[in-house]
Amino acid sequence: MRKFKFKIKLNIICIGLCSLVTGTAYAVQLLDPPSTPKVTNITVFVAKKIVTMDPAIPNATAVAVADGRILSVGSLADMKPWTDKYPTQINREFANKVIYPGFVEPHAHPLLAGILFNKPLLTPSPMPNPWGAAFPGVATLPAALSQLKKYSDDIKDPTKPLLAWGYDVVAMGKVPDRQMLDQASSTRPIIVWDISGHDMYVNSAMIKAYDITPEKVKSIPGVGLDENGQLNGRFLEIPALMFIMKLAGKDILSANEIPRDYLYINDLMQQAGITTSGDLAFGSLNIEMETKLAKAFTSSAVGDLRIVPVVYAEPFIEKYGDKAIQEAQNLSQMDNDRLIFQGVKFYSDGGYLPETMRMENPGYVDGSLGSSNYKTAQDFAGAMRPWWDAGFHIHIHSNGDKGNQNSVNALQLMLDAKPRFDHRYTINHFGIPSTAMVMKIKTLGAVVSANMSYISERAELEYPALGMDRASYATRLGTLVRSGVVTSIHSDAPVSAPSPLKEAWTAVTRKDVYKDGKVWAPAEAVTVQDAMKMITINAAYTLGVEDKVGSIEAGKFADFAVLDQDPQTVPALKIKDVAVFATVIGGKVVPVSETKKPRPFR
Repeated sequence: MRKFKFKIKLNIICIGLCSLVTGTAYAVQLLDPPSTPKVTNITVFVAKKIVTMDPAIPNATAVAVADGRILSVGSLADMKPWTDKYPTQINREFANKVIYPGFVEPHAHPLLAGILFNKPLLTPSPMPNPWGAAFPGVATLPAALSQLKKYSDDIKDPTKPLLAWGYDVVAMGKVPDRQMLDQASSTRPIIVWDISGHDMYVNSAMIKAYDITPEKVKSIPGVGLDENGQLNGRFLEIPALMFIMKLAGKDILSANEIPRDYLYINDLMQQAGITTSGDLAFGSLNIEMETKLAKAFTSSAVGDLRIVPVVYAEPFIEKYGDKAIQEAQNLSQMDNDRLIFQGVKFYSDGGYLPETMRMENPGYVDGSLGSSNYKTAQDFAGAMRPWWDAGFHIHIHSNGDKGNQNSVNALQLMLDAKPRFDHRYTINHFGIPSTAMVMKIKTLGAVVSANMSYISERAELEYPALGMDRASYATRLGTLVRSGVVTSIHSDAPVSAPSPLKEAWTAVTRKDVYKDGKVWAPAEAVTVQDAMKMITINAAYTLGVEDKVGSIEAGKFADFAVLDQDPQTVPALKIKDVAVFATVIGGKVVPVSETKKPRPFR
């Protein structure tokens, strides 16, 4: 049994949570120079089939590993040049299994996901639990309010604030306000964090307890007022959300639970076959706390993930000012085999789920347009240009067609001012694109990482607001692949649970998870081979670590996902049901059975 050996002082973490939301490692890298081999003992894994994602040797039955890296791939006989020279152990525990490269989650928020998945849940759909039964979901607004009231009633301390996560405005059909949340409790401070991660809603007791007044928030965009000019309890989009977390972070997030939260998401990802995950807004909680935690977690034997943090520009600029870029670059000094700092992130517009993304003509069906972080592409390019000029790999949160347009046009402006080869500008989510936009992305050399839950879980919910056509062709994977754009797919956890095989299933079938299993824009479906690339080598490419992970090739980390069946040979409708038996990270075998229950930590 593994023990969690975090050695972070709790007062450091508490300070971080109290202030919540406050050599270039981030440039697209030159390929790393070869390291000195340390071959002493070899392990050869034998499998029914090994799918390498390397076009030169697409399939194999044996892979030799030493010192955490791959030595050779082929048949068992092909290993003889190595096995004749060095002591060798033949591992046949996967003889009836199929090995893929360890899956790569190119866009998630591991720490935030671990924290929120462990909070009282209000998600409309079931939410998996790596250590027990899934949360069944609350399907209706009355059920959500009843569940929220139960959470409040179960807390013995009547003054302790309650944070619940996962309320879905579109699925429930109502945007919460303080009067609605007062039905759960008129005395306990309550915060409801919506499923998109962009919005928060609070009750009257919360407003009173933290002395929030219209005057104090008048300069913060997204804070809602009623017809009398009083706070209505709605705090929409990131600046307003940050305000609440700065006030209440120390009271609603426990420092003692943070290591457990990280272990929770580690195990959830491991059970999905993930061995590498991006952290696509590093520093959004607290830079010092997240830095210490990431270092401790990736140095501990308990973890089974490589983490690729991408810094969120705004908190670095807020904290360090003109030195933000240098401070971000300095983080690379902490890099180890499981921690690889890489890139910077900006937000173009609002969220897909709460229907706040910025839309172009014809807008939403009701005539609204959503929100944008930058009025023009020129403004957006101006904000990013110092980081562009410093050589950073830039990731963009971009959803609506206007948001995507600003993202693409900003790239054009930066390229005009300072051309760059292999800039790998990555448009993340890519909710509502046009064919012209895809063509422009290809021309400018950008790449895309798309959120497949926009089809599998959201199309049925969003089409009344977007129209059937735009809801159907969200995340146009088929068009992207046909245009030659390098594309990966992601969960954006905690927005949806990390599940690469479910994402691949959606990419291939374009089906939703509802009873009728509607197919949305079938012309945008891709082949199973392309979908598997999107969760392996393409995902590694969009994170800038394709020289380290994403395929089974000599010299790369020995990271594998061990499956009961091959997703490329089962019926397409069964792809999401293929079971993960184990992962291998750096040659270490981690059976799924080992991560099915919490382990002690200190």
